[in-house]
Amino acid sequence: MLDAFSAGRPTLSLSEIARRAELPLSTVHRLLTELNAWGAVERGEDGLFRIGLRLWEFGSLAPRGQGLRERALPFLEDLSQITKENVQLAVREGAEVVFIERIAGSGAVPVLTRVGGRFALTATGVGLVLLAHAPAEVQDEVLGGPIERYPRRTVTDPADLRRMLADVRANGFAVSDRQVTMDALSVAAPIDDGRGRVVAAVSLVVHHGGTQPHALAPLVRTSARAISRALHPPI
Repeated sequence: MLDAFSAGRPTLSLSEIARRAELPLSTVHRLLTELNAWGAVERGEDGLFRIGLRLWEFGSLAPRGQGLRERALPFLEDLSQITKENVQLAVREGAEVVFIERIAGSGAVPVLTRVGGRFALTATGVGLVLLAHAPAEVQDEVLGGPIERYPRRTVTDPADLRRMLADVRANGFAVSDRQVTMDALSVAAPIDDGRGRVVAAVSLVVHHGGTQPHALAPLVRTSARAISRALHPPI
């Protein structure tokens, strides 16, 4: 039932939830009453349901997102201040990217991502970094299934994507050039746990045609290394 809500449909009627959840109307009504009493959903004066603040409170306790975000935030803010561009922090959840922080720079290019939102691993800079360092079985699953296309430049050929992932591992950063929107380019770098395991990725998203990706890569990689050290400072 909760999965019926999305960024595109943050408010739903009782019948819409029942239809999306493929559950009987009476069952949905009973469960929504309980969820509303607990605070997981809220019902507005318009009669529509929306996700409640109680879920946000519990979501903020997730250790992987909370601890990482708190330690990374000073470096994300520094990167944003230096560049005046969009800065993003993301982790991999299964075969998707989950964004746990985003700072919008003044005059920065609009992006489709949002905090708490999910995205395909194959299109964004952070997604390419996380996929490049994911276990082989995850790569096989992602590249063996349907690959979502956004604008016409989105790379969907598995062989081309494998070459891109190899470049990410060799170069230490990823470039996603107009693979999500035709006016944006992102440069991303891996954040590790101090034992060689990539646990997150940080990226800059800029206007296409502005700064060259290889000029941004040192900034992003420096921020990624700083966050890695903050996660596991030397004893």
